[in-house]
Amino acid sequence: MALLEISGLHAYYGKSHVLQGVDLRIDAGEIVSLLGRNGVGRSTTVKAIMGLVRSTGSVVFDGKELNGMKTHEIVHQGLGYVPESRDVFPALTVEQNLLLGQKRGKRSQWSIDDMYEMFPRLKERRHTAAGVMSGGEQQMLTLCRSLIGDPRLIMIDEPTEGLAPQIVEQVASYLDILRERGVAVLLVEQKLAIALDISQRLYVMGHGTIVFEGAPGDLRDAHQVRKDWLEV
Repeated sequence: MALLEISGLHAYYGKSHVLQGVDLRIDAGEIVSLLGRNGVGRSTTVKAIMGLVRSTGSVVFDGKELNGMKTHEIVHQGLGYVPESRDVFPALTVEQNLLLGQKRGKRSQWSIDDMYEMFPRLKERRHTAAGVMSGGEQQMLTLCRSLIGDPRLIMIDEPTEGLAPQIVEQVASYLDILRERGVAVLLVEQKLAIALDISQRLYVMGHGTIVFEGAPGDLRDAHQVRKDWLEV
């Protein structure tokens, strides 16, 4: 049984019809990448799942329909979201940001010490205001704040955008750690090499619809798909 199953998802910004019948599935403990050029609807797909844009269709998580719920209600179902904008609270310290990720009355498998072990740089800067940190550090912080809420599925939008190559490699290794601890990942990414390396399955999106679904080996062999929908 799928952990997350999306069927016939349509999404709108005002009168603009952005998603046009998206179907997508993620199983428990699976890393799935959603690939595509800018502007095809990848980020909108994640925002629609989280109830951040107007949408129709079905979004079922762990057997429960989410479409129509408010965003905070969706989070409490066990979904985490790390936006591309790296939404930190700039005036608060790293540790204060992490504490805000805790859910009242819920014990998480992830502690702040776990986060510091995974990202030693955050421990070094735990008393630093988040707003003065680098983009890579803010990306780490946003991911950790979401993990502390103990999601069963975390959706990460462009985690490697603008990061140095060595940091990109670290992000990929951390995603594997999440999978090993039973957290499913939906990765919205442009870097094909990273997605092929860490994903169990991949989707390619073009103009608001899914144009390819398959394993990494399938996409490596799908030369025309890569040429039409991924290459610049």
